Amino acid sequence: MVLLGVLFYAIRPWQVAIWAVLGLSGAAAIEYGVRRHRPREPLPWRLLAGALVLFVIGDTFSAVLNSDRLAPYEVPFVIDMCYLVMFVLMSAGLMGLARSGSPVRDRAGVLDAVTLLLALGLLAWMFLVEPRFRTPGLTALEQIAAVAYPLADLLLLAMVVRIVILARWSASVALLAAGSAGMFVSDNLHLFARLDGFWHIGGPLDVGWMLLYWGWGLAALLPSMVWLSEPGPAPTAELSSRRVVLLGLSSFIPPVVLLFQALRGPVRNAEAIALLCIAMFVLVLIRLVDAMRVHRHSLARERLLREAGAELVAATDVAQVTDVVRETATGLMPPHCPHRVVLAVDEDEAVPPGTAASPPRAAVVADPRALHPAHSAELAGFASVLSCPLAPANGTSGGRSIGTLLVGADENVLRTLQGAMEVLAVQAALALSRIMLNDEVNRRDSEAYFRALVHNTADVIMIVGNGDDIRYCSPSAAAMFGREALEGSHLLDLVVPEERERCAGYLLRVRQERRGETTDWTVWGFGNRRLQVEVSSRDLRDDPTVGGLVITLRDVTQRRRLERELTHRAFHDSLTGLANRALFIDRVTLAVDRARRNGAITGVLFIDLDDFKDVNDTLGHPVGDELLTAVAERLRGVLRPHDTAARLGGDEFAALIEDAAGTGAIEAVAEKVIRVLSAPVPVGDQVVPAGASVGVATTRHADDGDELLRHADLALYSAKGEGKGQWRRYQPALHEALVERLQLKADLDRAIAEEEFSLRFQPVVGLTGGGTVGLEALVRWEHPHRGTLGPGEFIGLAEESGLIVPIGTQVVRQALAMAARWPTHAGLGPYVSINISARQFRTPGVVVDLLRELDEAGLPANRLMLEIVESLLLHEEEEVWTDLADLREAGVRVAIDDFGTGYSSLSYLRQMALDVVKLDKSFVSEIAVSAQQRALVEGIVRLANTLGLEVIAEGIETQEQREILADIGCPYGQGYLFSKPLPAAEALRWLVDDLDRPTAD
Repeated sequence: MVLLGVLFYAIRPWQVAIWAVLGLSGAAAIEYGVRRHRPREPLPWRLLAGALVLFVIGDTFSAVLNSDRLAPYEVPFVIDMCYLVMFVLMSAGLMGLARSGSPVRDRAGVLDAVTLLLALGLLAWMFLVEPRFRTPGLTALEQIAAVAYPLADLLLLAMVVRIVILARWSASVALLAAGSAGMFVSDNLHLFARLDGFWHIGGPLDVGWMLLYWGWGLAALLPSMVWLSEPGPAPTAELSSRRVVLLGLSSFIPPVVLLFQALRGPVRNAEAIALLCIAMFVLVLIRLVDAMRVHRHSLARERLLREAGAELVAATDVAQVTDVVRETATGLMPPHCPHRVVLAVDEDEAVPPGTAASPPRAAVVADPRALHPAHSAELAGFASVLSCPLAPANGTSGGRSIGTLLVGADENVLRTLQGAMEVLAVQAALALSRIMLNDEVNRRDSEAYFRALVHNTADVIMIVGNGDDIRYCSPSAAAMFGREALEGSHLLDLVVPEERERCAGYLLRVRQERRGETTDWTVWGFGNRRLQVEVSSRDLRDDPTVGGLVITLRDVTQRRRLERELTHRAFHDSLTGLANRALFIDRVTLAVDRARRNGAITGVLFIDLDDFKDVNDTLGHPVGDELLTAVAERLRGVLRPHDTAARLGGDEFAALIEDAAGTGAIEAVAEKVIRVLSAPVPVGDQVVPAGASVGVATTRHADDGDELLRHADLALYSAKGEGKGQWRRYQPALHEALVERLQLKADLDRAIAEEEFSLRFQPVVGLTGGGTVGLEALVRWEHPHRGTLGPGEFIGLAEESGLIVPIGTQVVRQALAMAARWPTHAGLGPYVSINISARQFRTPGVVVDLLRELDEAGLPANRLMLEIVESLLLHEEEEVWTDLADLREAGVRVAIDDFGTGYSSLSYLRQMALDVVKLDKSFVSEIAVSAQQRALVEGIVRLANTLGLEVIAEGIETQEQREILADIGCPYGQGYLFSKPLPAAEALRWLVDDLDRPTAD
């Protein structure tokens, strides 16, 4: 190419042809360099080669058309199109090289380039373009050329400057810049020459274009050309001294131009210069803001790396180092950037200090497919992976890598974080080297410790050969087997005879599968004691230092005994020894499955003791426990040996009857249970009732264990509803009854909210005088679909569900409001008697609530009588007795309802301060036909009179009953003989009529 340049000036007749060959040789050199060196991005170089070809074509046409022969046929449009496309290809090629060398978006470089371009553009406009643009006589095409050519050259020069700034400095970069500078100088001088009319081929301007051909062609021929398309370090927004100088000079150009024009004369284009100054100021300001932002990011990364270094110093194992590295790498990543961090540690690569080792590779961005298969699979899905060798600084650990830090993410992100990741890798390598060195020191220091440990451990450690002969035995064998010298004996000779075959199979499996497992053997211990030992093994036949099976024996005799005992306790009741709920449910499930396979009948009995709570409350829990134990013994005696008896909890028992002859056999067992438990149980000096209710269910109506248990529970519920000491079998109708009960409960909730309860009032009259002294309020439920329901149909459900409390509140409010309207005579009026449930009375604040309701109704306290049941007094709760005393002190009277039907109630007449005793209907109904019943009632009345209590007899239905009660001194009574329960309006009329009714003598 240099020779062609010499010939170009030496042989003038052939200048046009030599010029064409000279230009094409530059393009050919670029193509040859691309094919030879194979850069990562060949397209930018080929675009530059194409631009040179167009440049040659345009120059050739221009030279020919400007000759004397062809001057009249000049076609500048074709030439200008060649030059235009040439500039486009050059721009694309140079931009491609700039992007290839910096794949990361370089905002700082763009801002710097724009700032420089504006400054140089101003100079080009003021001193090159505008003077020629205003030259008289120029055609429109020439005016466009006067503007376009300098600006295009300036743009190309800016791209070259960006390449010089970003790319790694090399000879190819220098040659590329020199060729571009020669083109820039020659193009602008050529523009002057064309406008002034003194340009011709073969002049000195052609040297600049020769530099373009020579520089670009030689740049492609050198091996360093591949560096231009290789991604380099990520660009930084930090302001280097070179960039500061460049930005400073660029910023001074507009004011200097303005000053230059002001000194020479009138200022031209002042507005454009001012706007350019503002634009450049804004660009420089943005550049400074970006630099500050990058500085803050750098500080944040440094802080993260410092914190990581502190945590790595405290790390004690590889897992902790891995966690710290992953957390730090994640913190360095941009927000919401998909990534994955792998710390691949190869401890086998670590070499002792002082040994020769090859230096580790530098951090590179690689294709994950080129990694180890395991790491490649873990990082699948990422196109680029940053690989940082874990090599401590200053040659620690022999200067050799002990692993690799692999980070998968976007390539641009990896280029940006490459430096920070390298620092993190060095810190991790230092921590790993320290940990490995500590492990090695600890391992060597602990060898003597473990040697002593083996000799003194209670476990017996043996090395067994291929023939099951003992080649080594630890000294602890003396304590377990009574002799220390077991070497040479057969291992299976230590095992009891019935287990030797199983133990031989265990040793065979260990050798065949080459993996250890744990099992239990029974061996002959010291003094021919049978010991249960836990056996673990490890196959070390390939280890030259061992060469056999390592068998460890640990005495677990006591532990296994405790485990069996705990297992028994986990599935059996500690008090009775029966199966507990968990074991019973499991056996029921298995029994039902067997019954379905075999076509047999299996049944379940649910057994619940009657009045057991009363026994606990009155006689104490120790007596209750003895009763439960006795019931369990009786239940065992009723069942067959293969049946299962269980205690489900509290006073609930159950029985599983398997392989029954039929449902009749199961029902016979239920009948026998009722009969056996009906006999009282002697406990100490007392005899305690042990009656029970039983629910029976069979697999005839159940498909699985859960359904069978539910059926038995429903049957028990039915049995308890029928009374005590009975058994009932499950029938499908029971399920319907339960559904109906649930519906009734739902209706009860709604009834409380909508206040569907009404009251009936039954008069309490004097048995001798006949006047009404009070009325008992009785609740009714006005059901919208079922009509009026009596207390027996819903009170029990309300008690169970706790809804009795809001129902009782509504009853008290209605009764007091109605009693306040009743007529009085001489300031005296009938009282209202209200039943208070035990649950309602135990509600906190019940006394305050009752007194408040009295005050709101305007009813005197002496016109209210509360009827309580005996069960409320059974627990001897001090709080209950205090509340009763407070009510009586306020003037409210207290009556004990259904007296004589509870448990041991006579003592409460003496202990409690009561006002009234209400005899239950069961005492009154037989008083006319039973002399014994009459004597009993007479005794109760006399006792009450002695204690100063009034007596009211309930359920009087005949005149004879009234007369007998009056004769024995009972003052008051109520019942259908006098009146049925009356609605509120009728009760009011009753009282009005009672005032006018004459009293009997």
